Amino acid sequence: MKSSSNWRAARVEALRDITPTVREFTIRPQDAHDIGADWSPGSHIEVELLREGRPIKRSYSLVGTPDGECFRIAVKRLDEGQGGSRAMWQLAVGDRLQVNGPRNHFGLDLNAPAYLLVAGGIGITPMLHMAQHLRSRKGSQAPLRMVYGAHEEAELAYRPLLGELLGESFAEFVGAKGRHIDIAAEIESLPVGGQMYVCGPVPMLDAVRRQWAASGRPLADLRYETFGSSGRFAPQPFRVEVPRQGIDIVVPADSSMMDALHAAGVQTLHDCKRGECGLCAVDVLALDGEIDHRDVFLSEHEKASNERICTCVSRVVGSISIDSSYRPDD
Repeated sequence: MKSSSNWRAARVEALRDITPTVREFTIRPQDAHDIGADWSPGSHIEVELLREGRPIKRSYSLVGTPDGECFRIAVKRLDEGQGGSRAMWQLAVGDRLQVNGPRNHFGLDLNAPAYLLVAGGIGITPMLHMAQHLRSRKGSQAPLRMVYGAHEEAELAYRPLLGELLGESFAEFVGAKGRHIDIAAEIESLPVGGQMYVCGPVPMLDAVRRQWAASGRPLADLRYETFGSSGRFAPQPFRVEVPRQGIDIVVPADSSMMDALHAAGVQTLHDCKRGECGLCAVDVLALDGEIDHRDVFLSEHEKASNERICTCVSRVVGSISIDSSYRPDD
């Protein structure tokens, strides 16, 4: 139940390990001549592959400037995730898969007087093309600064390229060395009217949104994208009831609630599958336990009320009863 679809056959052209846990994939579509010579910074593709014989779909930002022939994405291996990254890391050169896109929900405004790019971990992937594009624009004097944080120094993907591209406008922060991004100071240093672009884990985005609101700057000048959150609890199976359809299922620890519902015949509206757009949110009828909200769509008040849940990323400790907007044909 996606808004648009442009699936095509593709093959893995090349693999490259960027960090110990980040692998870059060069993917060549079968109809490579149709992908165009350019796509806008912030674009992503959706990938369909098999996990234990079942098709799964994941979205990944396109990395770097396009060459008109192949897509490049970078995937961080998450051993405690829902299996998408593990399935990607099992791919070898020559393997086949399906891709959809590119599309863009994280567009770059080229008319801002200044830019602050903030990346956390694998959130660097869409930022690389943004930085390259802004640096390559002729006649643009808009100030640009990028700050990049990771827990370990070895996990700073594309670090040499960014340092060469941005010079003193690039700053890195390694948590293991006690260096963390001072979000409030970065926002304060951003020239008036400047725009801030953020991509990283949910806790980082929550902190940025709080500081941005406290600064009094226009909400429209803050743009962000998330790669999801590991949540407050480790993934575990939980029970979901859909009384309207007479369905009672258990969501496995390595599956999203959305995927489990789809497998049971309950379709949910969705688009980003990263907890950003809110299309997949459903009403909560009853809750026995606790919701682990992992989205950035619902407000803090909405999360505290536990009246809705985003099925693409959020989980439950215990059991939940929901009512979706899906109505099967009579």
